[in-house]
Amino acid sequence: MLSSLSLALFLLLATSNAQGTGKVCLCSASPHGGLLVNCTSLSLMELPRLPSHTTELYAHNNRLTSVAPGLFDRLVGLRKVSLSENPFHCDCRIQYLRNWLLKNKGIVQKEPVCASPSSLAHTLITDLSDDFFSSCALAKCTDGMYNIVMAVMLCGLIALLLWSLRLARKSTITLCIDKRHSGFEADSLRSLKPKHRRRLHTGTWDSSSDMGSGMFFEDQERPLLNMELLPQVLDVLHKKHNIKIKAT
Repeated sequence: MLSSLSLALFLLLATSNAQGTGKVCLCSASPHGGLLVNCTSLSLMELPRLPSHTTELYAHNNRLTSVAPGLFDRLVGLRKVSLSENPFHCDCRIQYLRNWLLKNKGIVQKEPVCASPSSLAHTLITDLSDDFFSSCALAKCTDGMYNIVMAVMLCGLIALLLWSLRLARKSTITLCIDKRHSGFEADSLRSLKPKHRRRLHTGTWDSSSDMGSGMFFEDQERPLLNMELLPQVLDVLHKKHNIKIKAT
């Protein structure tokens, strides 16, 4: 049951890695027991995750440039492997495959070679020396330090934003109004009255006339600000928006 599930998972991964080719790796029972996986000539750019009970792997004539670190570590039952005729790029990323090939030369049918860079073309991957990979440890260390620095900077930025938000919630805004301005009139607001606002009139009658003559005088405009409501407004500003207004 477990092997069937792993086989189904492998087929799914193989299908996703063979996009555009219309082909997938073929699996069959190996004559020597275990599972035979044939990924030959599928234009694969990377190998899929293989079932743990794979005993034979044929992946030659593809477009592989490297092998993901740790891909073969689970395949303890491998007895035959073919990775030739792939354009392997020999840099730090090929170190895992080189070390694995050195440990498993007996099961590799034809040793793969470097295709690039041009200075290493046609060189057996297993012929790459330890000195060739001496700079890889420094590169990994540099990448690791860069990631650590970026993570610390990101955490610091998040902490600064949270602190600013907390400070903003606790802050109090105080507006000081001089006493001589405490009874101000909103002349500027009065100029914004609607042009067609209805005007109120009062009339007085002349007693010397029988019919009476009406003399109408325009009322003074009502103030736009009701100073009686000012304490309530200040109270709302203080309680809901933490804004204090005081006279000086």
